[in-house]
Amino acid sequence: MEIIQFDTQQELDAYAARYITDLVKAKPQAVLGLATGSTPIGIYDKIVQIHKNEHVSFEQVTTYNLDEYVGLQPKNDQSYAYYMNSHLFSHIDIPAEQTHLPNGMAADIEAECVRYDAMLAAQPVDIQLLGLGHNGHIGFNEPDHGLSGGTHVVKLKPETREANARFFDSMDEVPEFAVTMGVGSILKANTIILAVRGADKAQIVKEALTGPITTNVPASLLQTHPRVIVLLDREAGRMLD
Repeated sequence: MEIIQFDTQQELDAYAARYITDLVKAKPQAVLGLATGSTPIGIYDKIVQIHKNEHVSFEQVTTYNLDEYVGLQPKNDQSYAYYMNSHLFSHIDIPAEQTHLPNGMAADIEAECVRYDAMLAAQPVDIQLLGLGHNGHIGFNEPDHGLSGGTHVVKLKPETREANARFFDSMDEVPEFAVTMGVGSILKANTIILAVRGADKAQIVKEALTGPITTNVPASLLQTHPRVIVLLDREAGRMLD
C-alpha cells in the first residue's frame, strides 16, 4: 500500500487525474472503475482538462461505476448516472454505450446484479477509483458482520443517508437502498486508488489503513490488495503521522 499526502486538494486531484489519463494513453482500451460523491469531482474536472488540452482520447475506454441508488431515474439530478454525465461523460469522447452503472430501476434487481457481475468478469477493471465513507464504507458496502463479494442490493445505514442528505431537498428524499459492487468485485481491480480529503475523515482513514481487517470497517479489506494507492490531503492524513 502506497500512501501519498498532499498539501492541497488541487494537488491530490491532479495526481489522480494524471495517473488515470496516463493509463488511458498507454492502454487506449483501459477499463476504469469510477466513483461518485464530492471527492471525485475535482479529479474528473482535471481529467476533462487533460482530455481537452492534451487530446487524450477515451473512445476505446470502458467504465463501470461502483453503485447507483435504487428507485432514481437516470435523469433524476441526484442519480449517479446524472452525476457521471454532468461531471465527466458529457465532457469527453467516450461513447455512451461504453459507460456502465448498475440499473437501480431494473424490474428484477437481483437479475441486474447478476448481469453487472457478468460484465465485470468479462472486462476486468484496470484502475478502480474509490472514496471513503465516514463509517468506512467503500462503494455502498456498509459495515456488517459479513460482506457480499458480488454486486448486490444494500440497505443504507442512517449515517450514510444523513451524509448524503445534503444533496437532496430533504432527508425523506434520500433513497433507502442502493445497488453496489461488492468488496470482492472491488478487490479484483488491478490497481485501486483511494482518494480521501477532510479532517472529518482522519479517524476512519487511520482505522481503515492501520487497524485490524474487519467487515465492520469495509475499507480495511483494502489492506489485502497488492496494489492500493492512497491519496490524502493533510487533514485526512493527520492521524497517520
